[in-house]
Amino acid sequence: MIEIIPPQSLGEWLAWASALVTILFGIICFFLPRTTYKILRLRTVEGVPEAVSESRATMAGFYLGVGILAIMFAQPFIWMALGAGWFFTALGRLVSIVFDRGNTLFNWISILIEAALAAGPLLYAFGYIA
Repeated sequence: MIEIIPPQSLGEWLAWASALVTILFGIICFFLPRTTYKILRLRTVEGVPEAVSESRATMAGFYLGVGILAIMFAQPFIWMALGAGWFFTALGRLVSIVFDRGNTLFNWISILIEAALAAGPLLYAFGYIA
């Protein structure tokens, strides 16, 4: 049986916080896909129900899967996967700012959030914060 051990150190708390926020994002994407699209400033096209399923499947599935497994197993490679996912999310947004004329306040705030969500698990997994 899997036993979930609560965080014991600052590094574990930072990694857990990232996982919990990831799970929260996954829950929002799963149960409130239209709200998710409003927050992300996206629109669906009438008559295309597959668009709504992208929030429930692709986005929520990844967020929930990685976030829940990170907490359940609490292993360095899983923390690395969670941190790398958020790191590349922030990197993709930065590339979009540079190449797609996405220099908006929304994108800069998002990068800060994504970088923070990447930093916690990566710093803990690589041993920079115990």
